[in-house]
Formats: sequence, structure tokens, C-alpha cells
Amino acid sequence: MDQFMLFPVTSLLIAANVIASLFALSNTQFMEKNLFHVGSVLSQREWHRMVTSGFLHGGFIHLFVNMYVLFMFGGFVERAVGPTGYLIIYFLALLGGNAWALLENKDKPYYRALGASGATSGIVMSFILFRPFEPLMIFPIPFFMPAVVLGLAFIVVSAVLAQRENKTIGHEAHLGGALAGIIATIVLAPSAFSNFANEIARALGGS
Repeated sequence: MDQFMLFPVTSLLIAANVIASLFALSNTQFMEKNLFHVGSVLSQREWHRMVTSGFLHGGFIHLFVNMYVLFMFGGFVERAVGPTGYLIIYFLALLGGNAWALLENKDKPYYRALGASGATSGIVMSFILFRPFEPLMIFPIPFFMPAVVLGLAFIVVSAVLAQRENKTIGHEAHLGGALAGIIATIVLAPSAFSNFANEIARALGGS
């Protein structure tokens, strides 16, 4: 209850993801009609999939990882930019991730994907703009690193892995969501970029 009162939007997004994902996992028809599918989006103009797929997950581990990331970083961003700004960043990152995936796979009508990782990637990047030197750890790296280092590594690795064939992880969505989250945060909260630039300058020995 305290979590809901402090961060109501984050709590509602987590609840929406959990409810939609569990329902889809028990209802194949619902899953098929709402996951991200390039052929259905481009040929049949089923644009709703660009949003609905972001609330579906392929299993409990997939769901847990994305919701854990949202739980860890969402509250800070919600507090930093306010509920409305937070929702804008979340959905722009979700759409940005799927738009990037659509662009990368436009010649692969069979390409399918699902999950909130595009949106959560954008939220993490938004957090990094505000707190670039927060020590973070990401599996499987067994030690803490500055958030900005992990963020940069995440973008580079996502860009590289997105070019691989027969991948099972939607790295395109990670990359698109991350970049959309950065842009949306800078537009909504220009002070975040100023803070980021100042902290980087200080770390590099600037004034």
C-alpha cells in the first residue's frame, strides 16, 4: 500500500503488465491478437500491437525481470518528472522500441516480439540522466559500476546484438526504447540534461 501511495503510476503499470501477461499466457487467442507481429502491423494495419505487445510477456521470468526493473527505477522517475511526464516517457519508450523493431525487421513479416523491455529501457535511461554516477549492478557482472557506464554499454551492446540473425531477445526494442527515453526526458525535463552534463564535466575534471 505504501508503494502505491508513493508511486501510484508505477504500481498501476506493474499491475497492468502482470494482469495482461497472466491472462495472455492462459489465452492463446488473446496473445496472438496483441503481440508484436511485423506482418500484422504492416499488412493488416493492426497498429494496436505497437502498444499492447508491451504489456505481454512470454513467461514468468520474462515478466519478473521487466517488472523488477520498473519497480527499481520507475519510482524515482515518477517522482522526478511527475505522473504525467512519467507516463509520457514510458509510452514513448514503448512506442520507440517497437518502432525501431519494426524498422529493423520490415522485410521479415514473420518477426514476432513482446514485452515491456523497450519501455523499461527508456525508464532506466531517464534515471541515468538524473543520477549518472549512481552505482548499479547488472547480471551477470558481479560488481557495481556508475550508471552512465552501464547505460552506454547497454546501448552499444543492444545496437550490436540487434544485427544478429535468429536472435531470441528483442535488442532492437531495447535500443529504440532507450533512445526514446533519453529524448523524452530531455524534452520534458531539460534540467536533467544540464545535471547530467555538469556531473560528467566534474568527473572529467571540469569546473
